[in-house]
Amino acid sequence: MNECDRCLYFVCDEITGEYYCDVYLDEDEAERLLERRDKACPYFRDGDDYAVVRRQN
Repeated sequence: MNECDRCLYFVCDEITGEYYCDVYLDEDEAERLLERRDKACPYFRDGDDYAVVRRQN
C-alpha cells in the first residue's frame, strides 16, 4: 500500500471508477510537486477515520 491509498485527497470518480488525487493545486504548485526529488507528498493527509480513536487509547 502506498501513501496515496490512505490519503484523504485520493478519491474515486463514481462515473469511471478510477481513483485520482483531488488536491487543488495552481500551475506553479503542480510543477513544483512534479519536480520534487523526494517521493513524500507534502499534501498528504491521513484519511484514516479511526486514527484519532487509536491515539486516544
